[in-house]
Amino acid sequence: MKLLLDEMYAATIAEQLRNRGLDVASIHDPEYRWLERASDADVYAAALRDGRAILTENVPDFRRLEAEALARDEPGPALIFTTNHRFPRGDAATIGRLVVAFERTFRTSRNRPVRS
Repeated sequence: MKLLLDEMYAATIAEQLRNRGLDVASIHDPEYRWLERASDADVYAAALRDGRAILTENVPDFRRLEAEALARDEPGPALIFTTNHRFPRGDAATIGRLVVAFERTFRTSRNRPVRS
């Protein structure tokens, strides 16, 4: 699974996951920086184009985009949701906890197909 981190996540998370051999990009990486402050529809389209799942806290907007794509019988990227409650952005331990959680998720899902 290839992953794109939405802009609420620090680029350090993607960097640490890449150092562990995973294919993770961040909206804050140079090749995706054009998506900083872009619409959710642009992020959704970029992830679909690049075959990446999206990791985000923005459930309402990305669920709406997914529902619209499904209604048109169009593919969409896989969506992975977290919450600020589970992984608080202001907590110094959050980056490490996210890296461990996502590495575990990647390792266990590697042989499972990603819905597209």
